[in-house]
Amino acid sequence: MTAVRIRRTRLVAAAGVLGGVLAVTALGGTSHAATGGNGAGDQQQTQAPAAPTASAAPTAPATPAASATPADPTATQDASDARIKITPGQGAHNVGVTDPVKVTVSDGKLTKVTMTAVATGAEVRGALSADGTSWKPNGSLKPETRYQIAAEAQDTQGRSAAENATIATVSPANDFIGHLSPLNGSTVGVGMPVSVTFNKAVTDKAAVQSEIQVRSSSGQQVVGHWLNDGRLDFRPETYWKAGSTVTVDMNVGGVQKTVTFKIGRSQVSTVDAKTKQMTVVRDGKKIKTIPISSGSAEHPTYNGQMVISEKFRHIRMNAASVNLTEKDGKPSYDIAAVPHAMRLSDSGTFIHGNYWGADSVFGKVNTSHGCVGLKDVKGGGDSTKPAAWFFDRSLIGDVVIVKNSDDKTTLAPDNGLSDWNVPWSEWTAGGAVN
Repeated sequence: MTAVRIRRTRLVAAAGVLGGVLAVTALGGTSHAATGGNGAGDQQQTQAPAAPTASAAPTAPATPAASATPADPTATQDASDARIKITPGQGAHNVGVTDPVKVTVSDGKLTKVTMTAVATGAEVRGALSADGTSWKPNGSLKPETRYQIAAEAQDTQGRSAAENATIATVSPANDFIGHLSPLNGSTVGVGMPVSVTFNKAVTDKAAVQSEIQVRSSSGQQVVGHWLNDGRLDFRPETYWKAGSTVTVDMNVGGVQKTVTFKIGRSQVSTVDAKTKQMTVVRDGKKIKTIPISSGSAEHPTYNGQMVISEKFRHIRMNAASVNLTEKDGKPSYDIAAVPHAMRLSDSGTFIHGNYWGADSVFGKVNTSHGCVGLKDVKGGGDSTKPAAWFFDRSLIGDVVIVKNSDDKTTLAPDNGLSDWNVPWSEWTAGGAVN
């Protein structure tokens, strides 16, 4: 799959990190989505239960999406007239536990809606209206909880549509702090920063930052940096030491919290857009070289250091989300289940399986709209294919470096978990109390 990317040099604080996995608007929803990155990152992982089953790309025109090559037989299927809306929208946080949460559809009927707590996999029961045009949960939500909502619908001609959103509810203490990531007790890759988001602009940054301490068992110096007025990230000068433990102590605005997470093995993968190869280095040793296809000359992949923030066994990618259509008005692509997709940026860059490209593409031609494609099979069921191999050995927080791309845009550090693109001297200067 290939990502159409809207060039953005800065993302707003509302696209913050929610509970260990970046909650942002980009494409599609999930099918059998990993929900915390706590797998071994080495062997084929069992995914979290009760994950959402499908979704289409959001319809907001400012939201980037992924794209398929025209060679894909599903790429030009008729678009559905059904339009799904999830309230509140993708990326919403500090949602009140009694605030209205609903799914509605126009020009169609809902066929399936699931709402799942990310950390536990527990499904929220809900009710579908008699006419099939709306759904809402049966009761109140739990505080300080991240939920995934996935909805499917059909129009009068039986054409399917799908939509998803990730939301998070308010902390019971107060609503000043948005969310802290990664999750307590999680195991993440060496590139995972500590990220604290706030639901409003912070004016006294020094006072707030002084109440948050981050330390590592490795003894690495950890420094905070304000990416914008509502997001404060912490990281060391170089990647976290493999096997170390990181502890975050926070006492801000009456909210007291301690979060501890583990750093797993070190895995850093480098994509060379010129040679069209990806080298995977585990604990300092090269373990595999994988042929890839990255962004075309028209849509080059970002250069720079990116961090895996979400993993999806399957994800739907639909060109309608960015109004990318053919002359007849049909979406340029609509692929229901792109396999082994892992998010690298908020603005739509993924590394994922590609089953529609010919074998001759990988390692030879850059054909995507910005994503990095690895050879795969439809359905993603062949564990021997490169995309499956890489997915099963990757953790949330692993680093993917892209080099030698024609892209000249500087990747903003708040575009996903791209903190490592800031030189250390600039990083230390960006803290309020450093």
